[in-house]
Amino acid sequence: MKLKVYTADGSKSSEKEFALPILEGDKGVAALRQVVLAHQANARQGNASTKTRAEVAGSGKKLFRQKGSGTARQGSRRVPHQRHGGIAHGPKPRDYSQKINRKMKTLAFQRALYERANDGGLSVIESLEVKEAKTKLFNQLLTAVLPTRGKVLIVDDQFENNAAFAARNIDGVSLSEAGNLSTLDVVRYRQILLSVKGIETIIARANGGES
Repeated sequence: MKLKVYTADGSKSSEKEFALPILEGDKGVAALRQVVLAHQANARQGNASTKTRAEVAGSGKKLFRQKGSGTARQGSRRVPHQRHGGIAHGPKPRDYSQKINRKMKTLAFQRALYERANDGGLSVIESLEVKEAKTKLFNQLLTAVLPTRGKVLIVDDQFENNAAFAARNIDGVSLSEAGNLSTLDVVRYRQILLSVKGIETIIARANGGES
């Protein structure tokens, strides 16, 4: 698959062939959906908790006598239908995490890359380097490569200090090392800028490595 490759200063570009996975038809779509859901589920804390009628504080005294009041009999103030009573069928702490096997993760990662590349959302730059750790310099580089950008994910095999410091204050720009790039990251960002070393690592992962 051909992608645009920019020079280190973003002034020139050319097309180069990369060994990105090509998936025909709907192959991997179901896996991609399942893996994205799993990523989101695994991020949940699962600590929502409510008190049942056995746990809520309150008197155990019968509210009024059984008969003769003209209203329905009541035995406790802690029942769910009373104010400040317990919660019926409320949430309790639980584990939302889902297990996804390696083959499904790899297939979903391949599909996500294929879709993003097909949409023109993958761009490659020779190297992500700036002379000084200044936001202005990195912003100029991004503007040269992606003049009309929204949220952008910058991916490198390992970030140089100046580039990492210069990029961290730019609104809408996030950084990720190629070894940590997840399927959810590829789906979430419409524009992804990768260094040559970064895309080599990602291609290696997509062809059977961890994703």
